[in-house]
Amino acid sequence: MSTYAQNQTVQNTNRWSTKQLVTMALMCAISILLSFIEFPIMPAASFLKLDVALVPSAVVGFAYGAGPGVLVGIVSAVAHGAITGNWVGCLMNTIVALAFVIPSSVIYKRNRTFKGAVIGLVVSTVCLIIGAIVANLVVDPIFYGMPFDVVAGLIVPAILPFNIIKGVVVSVLTALVYKSISNLITPAKDQVKGR
Repeated sequence: MSTYAQNQTVQNTNRWSTKQLVTMALMCAISILLSFIEFPIMPAASFLKLDVALVPSAVVGFAYGAGPGVLVGIVSAVAHGAITGNWVGCLMNTIVALAFVIPSSVIYKRNRTFKGAVIGLVVSTVCLIIGAIVANLVVDPIFYGMPFDVVAGLIVPAILPFNIIKGVVVSVLTALVYKSISNLITPAKDQVKGR
């Protein structure tokens, strides 16, 4: 192999550009700030608080793929947990981030159209709902001491509608934000097609 070819190989191993790293860092900061803007919307379960901290990680997932999107979501969840001391909330937020960001990112990467985005967000909302229900059934009895029957009894009146609302709100905001800034943060279209 020639020296030129070796140099090209070394240069191509840099997976994330400076622009992408800066964008991800900015989105992490925004997500952390948004995680503190939360409020209960279900009288039956005041511990369920709505926030839109998932939007930056979902936007990053659309722009750069599932890995970067999930990383932003996890960093935000861990930072919020470290600041508040609520590590159970950190665990729940991580589960929800994985459930939402991965499906939408993977589907949109395969079909970078409006239809692909909508399908990805719908599938992600369903995954978020399922993931949140399972997480509540497992985490709440272990860490909050809530009887399993009590948590199960909250699924229909509180946990299910709450996560439907959260999924829809996050999906709509993700679509709007990504459409507004995609030309600024997404790699050039010829580079995307070449992946």
